[in-house]
Amino acid sequence: MTNRLALSLFAALSATFAAPILAKDSLGVFSSWAAFRDPNVPRCYAIAKPEPSKLARDYEPFATIGTWSKRQIRGQVHIRLSREIAGRSAITLIINAKRFSLTGGGGDAWARDKAMDAAIVAAMRSGSRMTVNAVDKGGRRFSDTYNLSGAATAMDAATVGCARS
Repeated sequence: MTNRLALSLFAALSATFAAPILAKDSLGVFSSWAAFRDPNVPRCYAIAKPEPSKLARDYEPFATIGTWSKRQIRGQVHIRLSREIAGRSAITLIINAKRFSLTGGGGDAWARDKAMDAAIVAAMRSGSRMTVNAVDKGGRRFSDTYNLSGAATAMDAATVGCARS
C-alpha cells in the first residue's frame, strides 16, 4: 500500500471512529482494520467499521478487539451494533460457517466469556467475513457485515502496542 493510500485510509478511519480514537496513538491501518493505543487507560484495540448500508442506523457501528495489559485482558470482543436491539433479542455472530451467540443490550454486543472471546478471535484470524445478526426494537431483522482483511494484523499490532506500555 502506498503511503498516500495509507494516509487516505487513516484519515477516513479517523473521521469514522472520531469518538473511539480521540487523542489515541495510531498503531497502523491494515486493509479494512486499524489499531490504536490509548495510553490514558492504558488499552489497545483493533477496530473496523462494517460494510456500508443504505438501511437506517440508530448508531455508528464498529467492531473492536481490545487488550488491557494491566488488567491482564487480551482479545476482548465488543461490537457496536447499527440498531438498538429488542429487549431479549438473540445476537448471532457468524464467521464463515462458525456461529456464536453473543450477549448484549441496547446497541452493544460481547462474547459471553473469555473462552468465547478466544474462539471468536481464532475464527477471525482464519475468516474472510464476519456478520452480526439481531432483531431491532421495531421487530425487524438486521445485520452488520465486516471484511476481515487486515483483522489479524491489526489485532497483533494492538497486542504488541500494549505490551510496550
